[in-house]
Amino acid sequence: MRLRIRSVQNISQVTRALEAVSASKVRKAIQAVTATRAYAGKAWQVLTHVAKQPGRENLHPLLTKRAEIKNTLVVVVTGDRGLAGAYNTNVIRFMTRKFEHYEHPVRFIAVGRKGRDLMIRRRREVVADFSNLPAAPSFADVSAIGRMVVDEFLQGRTDEVILIYTDFITMARQETVIKRLLPLEVDGGERVEEYQARSGPAAAYIYEPGEREILDEIIPRFTGLQVYQAVLESQASEHAARMIAMRNATDSALELVEQLKLDYNKVRQQTITNDILDIVGGANALAQS
Repeated sequence: MRLRIRSVQNISQVTRALEAVSASKVRKAIQAVTATRAYAGKAWQVLTHVAKQPGRENLHPLLTKRAEIKNTLVVVVTGDRGLAGAYNTNVIRFMTRKFEHYEHPVRFIAVGRKGRDLMIRRRREVVADFSNLPAAPSFADVSAIGRMVVDEFLQGRTDEVILIYTDFITMARQETVIKRLLPLEVDGGERVEEYQARSGPAAAYIYEPGEREILDEIIPRFTGLQVYQAVLESQASEHAARMIAMRNATDSALELVEQLKLDYNKVRQQTITNDILDIVGGANALAQS
């Protein structure tokens, strides 16, 4: 029992340290998310405005809906490490529920080692893996994901690109969401309404120096920006989930230590009582003899 008490105490020290580390990281992650939300939101609003322009199908290939959806590419953002409660499992469960019986063939891009391992274990087709991202990723660290999905769509290997990630709401609440990246969805999207403009007619744009040159630059860049924002949201959610999970683990370990100490003291007292009874019995036997 002493060994078990010592073992649980050591585990509580580890979980307390992990909680402190996650608390430090989640503050930095929240700052990064907050700093980019306004720009990412405005970029998404610009994209939706552009997509609503007359002759949308002729503006840019990334805005053109395919006549028939034959292949789907899904970008799934999870974490590289565990000990974050149900964070990674919730993302994979959400993905499985959405695409378990999907009507088209689905391929996956895994962002995060835990999600990659879970999808491979469930025999999903993972075509790319982006693991071990920096603790504070820059846009350059994530831009390869955006370039890959744009290339897959332009080259016709996929007809739609969907993004699944965890949206950071509060320290105690993180929500797994889905958003279609390509072609741009302006009606009925699960996350589009957050960044849509106020009611009224959409503004008409005048492009200088040229419509094609500008759209060729901003649409792929803004698409990559949505992936980057999703990674930042997921990292903040992961650190928050890990901090709460480690806090709960520490509290549970301390409660278990108290219960073990109580049981240990009961056994020790019972042993002392038995020893005293043996001594008294031996003394009485000697006195009678």
